[in-house]
Amino acid sequence: MYDIEALYEAESADHAIQLLQEHPGAKIIAGGSDVLIKIREGDLAGISLVSIQGLDELRGIRMEGDDLRIGALTSFSHIIRDPLILKHIPVLAEAADTIGGPQLRNIATIGGNTCNGVTSADSASTLLAWDAVMEYRGPDGIRKAPIQEHYVSAGKTGIRPAELLLGIIIPKTSYENCFGYYIKYAMREALDIATLGCSVNVRLSQNRRNIESLRMAYGVAGPIPLRAKSAEEEAAGKPLNAQSIGAIAEAALRDINPRSSWRASKEFRIQLAGEMARRAITESMRRAGGRP
Repeated sequence: MYDIEALYEAESADHAIQLLQEHPGAKIIAGGSDVLIKIREGDLAGISLVSIQGLDELRGIRMEGDDLRIGALTSFSHIIRDPLILKHIPVLAEAADTIGGPQLRNIATIGGNTCNGVTSADSASTLLAWDAVMEYRGPDGIRKAPIQEHYVSAGKTGIRPAELLLGIIIPKTSYENCFGYYIKYAMREALDIATLGCSVNVRLSQNRRNIESLRMAYGVAGPIPLRAKSAEEEAAGKPLNAQSIGAIAEAALRDINPRSSWRASKEFRIQLAGEMARRAITESMRRAGGRP
């Protein structure tokens, strides 16, 4: 049984914002794969819910000029198969394909995966590595913010009161001539959350011999998904060889601060972070046409 005080059905994004204003303690629910678990476990017992499940305006993937826009209610099953995703940012489809099983991917949305604020969200590290922009709508209208500002602390995001995530935008500058790879380590091969996740985005020089830019992000390497800025600085202009890859992976360890849990010790996660960085960088370079 679920201890829910009230359920309100939003008829539009504006109506959802109105309902959130009228019921300040209410939570948004879409697919429900995260919220319903918290209610069942008692963390949100007695909560009021505002359902946005019927808002088709928040679904789908399209181009806005040269930028790629993913609606907040787009399911992971949709992302895995979408031709625009497969053309411009296939690594996001690969990351989405690691989430749960088919049933979960059919109901879970990218908005829910990012708005629950957890560091283990499989889409988060890739969205960080691709400099995603979050588009919100609230009582004061639409605002946009880089995804780095979306994650505030463990389980907490920068979404303001009575505000709704409309979509996620990947700028052309973040995907053009960029190639990436996502690695997830989990205790089981399927139906398990990440013990650690690493996503890399690389752009090579025109002659494919040097790294023009590299972006790297981790999940479960700290209280929130995080960018490995030291690794990114280390990578700039470096030649494609094993020495460069090793130095970048070592630099990444300066940026992370994993904790010990029942899933893995801090020391094991640090060891994983270095090895996953090496593998993700190597594969990203290969996909970009380089030969490290």
